[in-house]
Amino acid sequence: MFYPPDARNFFETVWDIVQQIPPGRVSSYGQIASMIPPGAHIEPTRMKSLAPRWVGTALRKTPTGRNIPWHRVINSQGGISFPAGSPQADEQRRLLEMEGLQFDSRGRVDFAQVAWTGPDETYLRRNNLLPPRALK
Repeated sequence: MFYPPDARNFFETVWDIVQQIPPGRVSSYGQIASMIPPGAHIEPTRMKSLAPRWVGTALRKTPTGRNIPWHRVINSQGGISFPAGSPQADEQRRLLEMEGLQFDSRGRVDFAQVAWTGPDETYLRRNNLLPPRALK
């Protein structure tokens, strides 16, 4: 796996952003990645293509005991990225349903109903982040 140039800082930023997602709302790997500016050592197009995967890696590497609502991060189609029927997919769906989210027959949520619009401008400025891209 290819990691971001400053993986520790990138992962901490991801964890902090994910903590901002309120119950009953979801974000996507790409939306979170869109808020993190590319560092000086990576070109923007490479960052855009790899950063969503790095967000997933950051969530997989969340230290034990950190209260990160990882389950609120799904793929850009509105679905769970774990293999269907896996314990992880079942757990993520269960946690989201406990927060009131509903899935359609294809296993997707309706972004028009549950998409997170991102943190407020003060948070973005304070943390040197970019405005998030909208979920469709």
